[in-house]
Amino acid sequence: MHYSVLLKESIDGLNIKSNGLYIDGTFGRGGHSTEVLKLLDDTGQLIAFDRDPDAIAYGEEKFKNEPKLTLVHAAFSTMHDYCVSHDLLGKVDGVLLDLGVSSPQLDEARRGFSFMHDGPLDMRMDPTSAEPVSEVIKTLSREDLSTIFKKYGEERYAWSIAGAIKDALDRGVVIESTLALADVIEQQVSRKEKKHPATRCFQALRIYVNEELLELEKTLASLKEILAIEGRASIISFHSLEDRMVKKFMTREVRGTDIELPRGLPLPTNIIPTFKWVTKKSKASVTELGENVRSRSAVLRVAERI
Repeated sequence: MHYSVLLKESIDGLNIKSNGLYIDGTFGRGGHSTEVLKLLDDTGQLIAFDRDPDAIAYGEEKFKNEPKLTLVHAAFSTMHDYCVSHDLLGKVDGVLLDLGVSSPQLDEARRGFSFMHDGPLDMRMDPTSAEPVSEVIKTLSREDLSTIFKKYGEERYAWSIAGAIKDALDRGVVIESTLALADVIEQQVSRKEKKHPATRCFQALRIYVNEELLELEKTLASLKEILAIEGRASIISFHSLEDRMVKKFMTREVRGTDIELPRGLPLPTNIIPTFKWVTKKSKASVTELGENVRSRSAVLRVAERI
């Protein structure tokens, strides 16, 4: 079952105008888009991006009679280019990003995102681009794999896990399925935690193969030009690396500088804030946590263009 995390909070954060123009950068199965469309009148418009062809195909079928929705098969980092080509810079009233992997991607074994189901070791959000993880672990060195595990998974045993994977491959072990990779990692790491030992490495490989942090960095940098004055950015993150980037960006733009200035002092004339806080940090309610355990790590931050 698909469950849109922090649905009400993220939509409320956008402060939808019935005749407004909005962008859903992560369409998924259309949970957030559906709620935005309900609040738009016939003059309102929603542009939804997703690089997963399955998501676009689903959206084209479900919303085939919805004139207010435009679906774009592309990464959300391309929304700036889209706005340039359609003369929409500075005219968008809100951008919503629900980062990370969607429930259907996790639940469908053939996509290879999760070791909860055995499937091909893929993890690409767009299977028509880049290399699957099964090829990445073959071509990268132990050093490179270790860096990925440490940087994107914050895995303390990154070096030994990377070595175990490369050693297994050198011995002719076939690692082309999710369970095969999870098994190699589990044999290498014996620790008593709630999380499976392979969790951090799977996250790291997914982030790497999809260039998720680079996608987010590009998009955050473009929001000032995309959003209209009083337009809002409503962003849901699911792990600390993403949330750190979102928090840093919003904090910097609210201050107008990377430097933390003493309270009470007037801003120097060369410092011009471009956003103001709407929601510094929001987490899932107890009710939502009871309905969907995946929402436990979600963090929502909302800022408004000024």
